[in-house]
Amino acid sequence: MIYEVPDMTATDAAVADEIEQLREQLRPYLRMRRRWYGTLRRAQFARAVQGSNSIEGYHASVEDAAAVIDDDEPIAEVSEDTVSAVAGYRDAMTYALQLAAGVSPRDRLRKPSARGAAGPESSTLLAPPLPVDLSTLRSLHFMMIRHDLAHNPGQLRPGAIWVADADGESVYDAPERHVIEALLGEFFEQCADVFADDTVPTMVAAAMAYLNLVLIHPFSDGNGRMARCVQTLLLAAAAVRDDDPLAPEFLSIEEYLGRNTLDYYAALSAVANGQWSPERSARPWIEFCLTAHLRQAHTVLRRVLEFETLWDACSQLAQQRGVPERAVGTLCDAARGWTVRRSLYLTRTETNDGEPISDGMASRDLQMMVRAGLLTALGNKRGRRYRPSAELVDIWQQIRSMRLARDDTDPYQSAQPQLF
Repeated sequence: MIYEVPDMTATDAAVADEIEQLREQLRPYLRMRRRWYGTLRRAQFARAVQGSNSIEGYHASVEDAAAVIDDDEPIAEVSEDTVSAVAGYRDAMTYALQLAAGVSPRDRLRKPSARGAAGPESSTLLAPPLPVDLSTLRSLHFMMIRHDLAHNPGQLRPGAIWVADADGESVYDAPERHVIEALLGEFFEQCADVFADDTVPTMVAAAMAYLNLVLIHPFSDGNGRMARCVQTLLLAAAAVRDDDPLAPEFLSIEEYLGRNTLDYYAALSAVANGQWSPERSARPWIEFCLTAHLRQAHTVLRRVLEFETLWDACSQLAQQRGVPERAVGTLCDAARGWTVRRSLYLTRTETNDGEPISDGMASRDLQMMVRAGLLTALGNKRGRRYRPSAELVDIWQQIRSMRLARDDTDPYQSAQPQLF
């Protein structure tokens, strides 16, 4: 027995509808794949990786996480374990998103209902394949934990396990080892059923997968990261299935979870109550996840609008001062406070434009940005770095100054009737 999907309430439906309205505002910006799309998508991916790892105690800035994702050295001093954890999660997430990309859209999943039948009226919609099974979980786990053989990367845990707090006290006792395979079997079956059920919002289906996987706790380490990765995989697979232009980096709530870790643990504790207890309601977790999706959607929409404004400003500056268009993404990164290096410029220019540039061209571009008064060079030779000019910093500060106050209203608290 595993945790069951709770019945959806009117408030759940209202929150899900508000999330969909925010995403509908996003789609026109992302459907056209504007020139800033790759730069912002990369930053969103870095925020997800950084957020998920921070929950497990691997702390790096978003900028450093982005550098590791690009196979470069972090800007600041970051521990070797943290670099390995970020790189491992990057690989697992990349693999998960590739799996999701293989899910067929709904309009490709029709088959004739009878021999010789033709036309849409005689077709049956097939349930899309779900890219989650034991082999997938083991592969993802190996990618995440391969730097630490003591935690059995790619293997189910060998014995009992529990979660302890900072004082060493047990706060959660996972199921006994001998039932893990059976529980995972139920987990895969529920994932497939709920994923194919149009009456269950995808956000709820993915949240239930997260909840059951993290509480089954099938691995010696990395169970939280595994659950978050699988949640994002299911969100991405559903987006592909439904032919939604929103990329998974814009759907993930991993950034939100990393910033609200205490609330995250509180929601899990409210469901588990210290031990594997699938007879309890999953409602506290569902409400937490829907709230996370709502707040993250607000953040992403605000970020897209701000980034488009920043891109336009940097593009105009580049054109006025003879800086090539391919450098605009780097100017945007610098304006937001990120340090620029030649190696990162090479990687990110190729990622954004799809074509590599030579070392010599990268050096000339960076020198051009310095001469144009947009970057300031620090250090010499291989240690040279570039920081934004005061003009670039001022542009970003002006954009941020117009930002509206963040709305942290709890949709479930505000929906409750007032008592007099």
